[in-house]
Amino acid sequence: MSNDGVNAGRRRFLVAATSVVGAAGAVGAATPFVGSWFPSAKAKAAGAPVKVNIGKVEPGQQIVAEWRGQPVFIVRRTPEILSNLEKVAAQVADPESKASVQPTYVDPKSRSIKPEILVLVGICTHLGCSPSFRPEVAPADLGADWFGGYLCPCHGSRYDLAGRVYKSQPAPLNLPVPPHSYESDTVIIVGVDQEKA
Repeated sequence: MSNDGVNAGRRRFLVAATSVVGAAGAVGAATPFVGSWFPSAKAKAAGAPVKVNIGKVEPGQQIVAEWRGQPVFIVRRTPEILSNLEKVAAQVADPESKASVQPTYVDPKSRSIKPEILVLVGICTHLGCSPSFRPEVAPADLGADWFGGYLCPCHGSRYDLAGRVYKSQPAPLNLPVPPHSYESDTVIIVGVDQEKA
C-alpha cells in the first residue's frame, strides 16, 4: 500500500512538472509570433509607416524624422513663411510642382496638406546630399533675396520653404513630398497616404 502512495505522489509531480514545461514552451512559441505583429527595424527601413509627434514643434522650427532610411524634414511654417512663398514663385523652377514627386492630395504650391505643416524627404535631387535648413531671411552669405529655405552643402542647390528648387541650380527637381497623413492634430504618419488614412 505504501507503494501506491509513492506512485500517486510521483504521478502528481510529473503531471505538474509537465504542465509547467508545456506552459513555458507555449510562452516561448507565442513570443516570436506576437513580436512579428510589430515591424522590425529592417521593415521600418524598407518602408513601414513612421509616426511623428509634431505637438512641440514651434512656428518656424524644423524637426527631422527617419523613414526608409532617409531624413524627413517637418517644418511648422509661420504666416510670414507662407506669404514669402508667393514672393519667390517667379524664381523657382517648378512653382506648381508639376514635375515633382509628391502625392496628388497635397497643394501643388504650398506642397502640403495643411499649409502650416511642410513634410519633405530631405535628400537633394541632384546627388543625394541632405540640404541644410536655413530659415533666416536675407542672411549675409545668401543675399537679400533669400526668404528662407534649404541650401545643399554639396553643390549649392537652393530650395524655398516649400522644397521648390530655384532656377539654374544643379538640382533638377523639387524636394520630394512623401506620402503622409494626420492621425490627429499633433501626430503625422509618414508612409500612409492621406486618402487611405
